[in-house]
Amino acid sequence: MFSSLLTDLVRQSLAGLRLLLVMTVLLGVGYPTAVWAAGQAFGDHADGSPVRLDGEVVGSRLLGQQFEGDEWFLPRPSANDYDTLASAPSNLGPLSTDLIASIRERKAVVAAREGVEESEVPADAVTASGSGLDPHISLAYAELQARRVAAANGLSVDAVERLIEENTQGRGLGFLGEPGVNVLELNLAVAAAGGD
Repeated sequence: MFSSLLTDLVRQSLAGLRLLLVMTVLLGVGYPTAVWAAGQAFGDHADGSPVRLDGEVVGSRLLGQQFEGDEWFLPRPSANDYDTLASAPSNLGPLSTDLIASIRERKAVVAAREGVEESEVPADAVTASGSGLDPHISLAYAELQARRVAAANGLSVDAVERLIEENTQGRGLGFLGEPGVNVLELNLAVAAAGGD
């Protein structure tokens, strides 16, 4: 009887060991290899959708980044200074006095920079996205900046407005969200049209 129990125990242990080895190969080697291969099949999408200029990566289509200077279209504010490792909102609610004060301050700065009334400043010019890394601005915010960018780059306003139109992306799936403009791609188009 003891020998039959020992034989059963050895047989079950070997079966468990074989299962462990098979699953290790499948899930530890096979699955990661399949995921890697699928990522390579989609090229830049798996690498963060990098944007290249003269062979150099200058940013990502998916992540916002800071631009400074009158010659560039400016992105939305970021609650985390565009830090991809700290992607998060400010967590300030609509009744937060800190949030209200920062929106008022941003609105005054944008209005002064663009030479417009505060009432003309679009919401995305003064509020951060949930991630703090949104690469898009609204069409209204892009159009608000067109005169400043045109003047700083020696371009006509019509030429800059054409660049905005060419770089405007429609609604997701044709009906989700609002049209938006990728700031990095628009700034690259401005640079190619004669900006620095």
